[in-house]
Amino acid sequence: MIRTVDYHTGGEPFRIAVDGVPEIPGATVAERRRNTGHVDHLRRLLCHEPRGHADMYGCFLVPPDDAGADLGVLFWHKDGYSTACGHGTIALGVHAVQEGLVPVTGAVTPVVVDVPSGRVTALVRCEEGRVVSVAFRNVASYVVARDVPVEAVTGDAPGDSTGAAPGDVTVDLAYGGALYASVPASAFGLTVEPEHLPAFVAAGRRVKAALSGHPDLYGVIFHEEVGGPLHQRNVTVFADGEVDRSPCGSGTCARLALLAESHGDGLVLTHDSVVGSRFVARVVARTEQGIVPEVEGMAYRTGRHVFDLDPADPVGHGFTLR
Repeated sequence: MIRTVDYHTGGEPFRIAVDGVPEIPGATVAERRRNTGHVDHLRRLLCHEPRGHADMYGCFLVPPDDAGADLGVLFWHKDGYSTACGHGTIALGVHAVQEGLVPVTGAVTPVVVDVPSGRVTALVRCEEGRVVSVAFRNVASYVVARDVPVEAVTGDAPGDSTGAAPGDVTVDLAYGGALYASVPASAFGLTVEPEHLPAFVAAGRRVKAALSGHPDLYGVIFHEEVGGPLHQRNVTVFADGEVDRSPCGSGTCARLALLAESHGDGLVLTHDSVVGSRFVARVVARTEQGIVPEVEGMAYRTGRHVFDLDPADPVGHGFTLR
């Protein structure tokens, strides 16, 4: 049996396995991410259908790298393990305070989390005894490349309605704990609306395939302005065709790094998702590596679960339909 506590951040699920997962060896969280072979069946059990779905997201809690952090975490999705997760960090901040893992220290309680990309902090704000928002400070984020040409971005995938021709599209690459390609949705003749999700999934997969020279590319952010350059709406397609329902926390950090080059460190980005949820992001510092972004949002608990596996179940650890 595996116990979980589930949340959503801006509509994006986050399933925290709190009991029933064997120890994952390693001196650091990054090492533990490389040693997950003996627990990967549990990732599939919790993430795949019938207990999850193709867009499910969650984590295993592990010890932090040292006493300077409160938690360590390995983020997972249907295709494996990610290096960063902003919406998950927000949910972990809520979880740590609501479950008493980290004592409340005032109006804002810091929850320090070691993730594979580094050490991040969730600043959990409480009013009248309840959590009202979380702002996470990420690892340094920076621009990797501008105007990278994407060749052969069209295809014959079912439901493909993108209007881009081969060679018509260029993307900007930026790191926000993971590597993202940013491209205007209009480059594909699309707007960020739920009815266009099949086309976005197809386009995201083709962009990643066309940029195979960047093997660490995690996601593609399709964005559009909402009344100005510092209010944007996006849909992020990550891993193999997964769609982020939130504005994407680490992706928002990558967008902030790109925008800071032209708008300066004082900018505040209002970032909306394809389902209408919102993050607000700002630059709080600058290092030699890049900007230090802070992204604010909120997570809400959706349930507590106990999952088990009947050894006679022919479906076993699950499946995905995507």
